[in-house]
Amino acid sequence: MPKRVLFTPDALQEEYGQQILARATALDLDIELLKSNRLTGLRGDDERATYRTAKTTLAVVNAPAGALRLQPTPPSADFQLNLAEGCPAHCQYCYLAGSLSGPPVVRAFANLPKLLANTQVYERADRPVSFEASCYTDVLGIEHLTGALGEAVRYFAGREGSRLRFVSKYDHVDSLLGLPHNGHTRARASLNAEPLARQLEGGTASIEARIQALRRLALPVAQGGGGYPVGILMAPIMPLPDWQQHYGELLDRVQAAFDFDCDLTVEFVTHRFTPGSKEVLLGWYPNTTLDLNEETRAVKRNKFGGLKYVYDMPTMKELKAWFYAEWQRRFPHAPIQYWT
Repeated sequence: MPKRVLFTPDALQEEYGQQILARATALDLDIELLKSNRLTGLRGDDERATYRTAKTTLAVVNAPAGALRLQPTPPSADFQLNLAEGCPAHCQYCYLAGSLSGPPVVRAFANLPKLLANTQVYERADRPVSFEASCYTDVLGIEHLTGALGEAVRYFAGREGSRLRFVSKYDHVDSLLGLPHNGHTRARASLNAEPLARQLEGGTASIEARIQALRRLALPVAQGGGGYPVGILMAPIMPLPDWQQHYGELLDRVQAAFDFDCDLTVEFVTHRFTPGSKEVLLGWYPNTTLDLNEETRAVKRNKFGGLKYVYDMPTMKELKAWFYAEWQRRFPHAPIQYWT
């Protein structure tokens, strides 16, 4: 729950913005109606104070016009569909660090119907186009405040040319179970080895809670489930001491939970960081145990000249071979979507 919720004038002109206002009012949250569309008062005396203030603030705003020009987001989906920006969790490896400008406030977009309708522009005749709703937020983490994910699920249920994807570290899925989705939304849980989740993923649901929530989403409707296509996002994979044991135990838990026929996939993402994200993360979490040693990493450059630090090739090959073998042994009919 945020400590305060800010509404811009533009957001309140949207019917959906009024719906979020009603939700916040019903939850008895501290609401502030801003006089302009600029967000102010988010910075503290230092970076840590700014972080604390921003992370406990929900700002309801209109997405800018540029949000209608959707960006590709391989390999997870064809395009980004940002229902919000910013995340309430406290993951010490946060991939948003350095990606979003300003304090890490959660911004929910009040012009949601316009964002959803805009996806039709990107549809193709030859195959369904996939849209990732979790690039810059954890949509399930703020669903009780916004209802945006439910709106998106209902919208995509009626679109034959589009598919919705989201991933979460939270477990409150009750509001999604009865929604008509027509198999067009794939719900995924972000999972990691137990020691890493406990040390690095503050403010999130437990690994077991996430697994059980995904199980509920995948179970047939006749058995009280949601009947969704589902997936596991194993991320960020790290070769911690005894990593085979810890990740093996995690895969065993997943196997025990998904002991029924369902549409299940997996994605494997290894840990990486950029110089910019490292600087931001160390400002947010100065006492982190996260390994950000550049000397033990390989450098990977993109076509624009940017760089990120990834594991060296021998480490990557060892990790990939082990995860592929262990997954396919347990789930021979659940495809691996990618490794990165």
